[in-house]
Amino acid sequence: MKQGLIGHLMAHKPHIAFLGTGIMGAPMARHLAEAGFPLKVWNRTPEKAEALAACGATIASSAREVVADADIIVFMVTSGEAADDVLFGTGEVATHLKSGAIVVMMSSIAVDVARAQARRLAGYNVGYVDAPVSGGETGAINATLAIMAGGTDHDFEGVLPVLSVLGRVTHIGQVGAGQLTKLANQIIVAGTIALISEAFTLAAQGGADPAQVRQALTGGFADSIILQQQGLRMIEGRFTPGGNAFNQVKDFDAVARVASEAQLSLPTTECVSKLFRAMVIEGDGALDHSGLIRHIQRLNGLLKTDIQPGASS
Repeated sequence: MKQGLIGHLMAHKPHIAFLGTGIMGAPMARHLAEAGFPLKVWNRTPEKAEALAACGATIASSAREVVADADIIVFMVTSGEAADDVLFGTGEVATHLKSGAIVVMMSSIAVDVARAQARRLAGYNVGYVDAPVSGGETGAINATLAIMAGGTDHDFEGVLPVLSVLGRVTHIGQVGAGQLTKLANQIIVAGTIALISEAFTLAAQGGADPAQVRQALTGGFADSIILQQQGLRMIEGRFTPGGNAFNQVKDFDAVARVASEAQLSLPTTECVSKLFRAMVIEGDGALDHSGLIRHIQRLNGLLKTDIQPGASS
């Protein structure tokens, strides 16, 4: 790694534009402002960005305004389609980026979309790093996100001081490698949630308290962050989303495209995908993905209460 470049960037902190200040984006942007980076923020719903003014961020009224003179442009928007619209569609941001700037796509988007964005931006002499994250809202708030980056060495080194403020960063490979890693992450997360849902349902119907089961498993071979955090959500019936089921299905769609292109069969992933799709069909798509336990309970005629999608029970 070129320490001279990193040292220069930290001594002359780059101007950052941050687009998308929702559940994840708002705490991430706050960390950057508190780290002393000159920061402008923008969100399609302006009210979601306004609180960041107290941290020293400048609130922009448009996507074009937020990227003006920015050295690094961070995207944390809902989808690849939303990012494309801001960059090349109605937002027309790409034509307003300064030469030599670097776009950091921290949204979870399709691999082919990330690579296409990088190619288009290269025509404007703009670099690109795809850097999706794992760790959910808790990781964003605590600046402990796992950040999976794809891009050239030059672009990665250019944005590393910024990403390092937000969590633990790993450079996987070229553009698209970050999104591929995030898909692998989502396969593991969703599969684990499905298994915990079934395990807790089995335990409860067999006469064991799921809360005590979770406690007993902590520290053992079945322990995981998902058991600890999402398992607790299941036990408490607390499904206000960190990551919702709609987004989980979106990620499964991306997995299916990559698997098809690579001529791969992923039978376990396909089964878990069907469970989450059923959860969405049942009206629970806006719930946290830990709400999958409701689908398992419903399948077995055990769901005693219902809640409004997106609400906490």
